[in-house]
Amino acid sequence: MTDRGYHSIGEVLALLLEEFPDVTISKIRFLESQGLIQPERTPSGYRKFTESEVERLRYILREQRQNFLPLRIIKNRLDDSGEIMDDSTDVSRDMDMPADMPTTGHPAARATVPRVPTGRIPRPDRDITPAAAAKAARREASRHAENTESIPRDELIKRTSIDPALLRDLEKTGFVGGHEVGDTTFFDAHSFEIARTAARFRDMGIDVRHLRGWKSSSERELTLFEQRILPLLRQRNPAAREEALAMLAEFIELGADLRSALLMREVSRLTEQR
Repeated sequence: MTDRGYHSIGEVLALLLEEFPDVTISKIRFLESQGLIQPERTPSGYRKFTESEVERLRYILREQRQNFLPLRIIKNRLDDSGEIMDDSTDVSRDMDMPADMPTTGHPAARATVPRVPTGRIPRPDRDITPAAAAKAARREASRHAENTESIPRDELIKRTSIDPALLRDLEKTGFVGGHEVGDTTFFDAHSFEIARTAARFRDMGIDVRHLRGWKSSSERELTLFEQRILPLLRQRNPAAREEALAMLAEFIELGADLRSALLMREVSRLTEQR
């Protein structure tokens, strides 16, 4: 714990990266948007993470990685007070297990589970009709949504209140990118955060074309960070990787702090009494 009694989001990222190399600030924000964590805020709006919030994040990420649980099930395993429930809690009754997921127990039991190629449903003695194919595609998309953090297009639109035309503009300009499963387009946590922010900007009169400066700036920023961390990553040893990830987390936080300070300086000039 820091001297001030809490961690910033950048510090939390640095604490998690060693155990969860794929975690990002966007991922942490996404988990917050889904109600799995509830960090407090400083008067200036920055997130404050206590040690219990960090441990809660570790628990969520472990459950996803080790048990492949969807977020709604993980949320059910966390009690209302925010404490982690006993790992012995039986959640199987809350889940619809895919037919191709291995069962637990003796290897012989696992061997009896039939495996069906993704996207295909065996229908002996009759052809697959268009309606049946569409139903299979919807089933595949539903299973994908249950077992990943991906968000289907309709759900993203509902949660972010984004106009569908604006979402299409964000796709065309490279702000967000989806992937197809069955007949449904899914978006990741980064796209969710970007879409929600873009929707708020649109509500306040700022369109996609005005946001391109942020996109270009973030790409240039990443290029600068890469120059510092890639030599460490190329060493291919755990210590160097840990140093690189910690450095990247600090760069991200410093970049955010610098942008905020520069913007507030300009805002103060704008709002000064003439």
